[in-house]
Amino acid sequence: MDGTLILEMGNGTASERSAAVWHVYMVECADGTFYTGVATDIEARVVRHNLGKGAKYTRGRRPVRLVYRERLDGRGDALRREHEIKQLPRQRKRALIKAAG
Repeated sequence: MDGTLILEMGNGTASERSAAVWHVYMVECADGTFYTGVATDIEARVVRHNLGKGAKYTRGRRPVRLVYRERLDGRGDALRREHEIKQLPRQRKRALIKAAG
């Protein structure tokens, strides 16, 4: 093998997705902006962002680094929390990141 990282990410069934452990996460982009998203496997998601296969927003702002994560009970809770975080001003996002340590 040549050291290439290959990821296989299945979508699973709707019940498997909702039963999975969901997280909301924030990455800091190379330009200093923040991107907030939800995922069941944050590490794999960050790798996808850095490969240019994540969100359109992060494709031109690589590399990104994980700065915040929060575990939630389900996909719905994660999506609601993602929306809350996206509404925060930048200063409050920085405080959230700092408080999480």
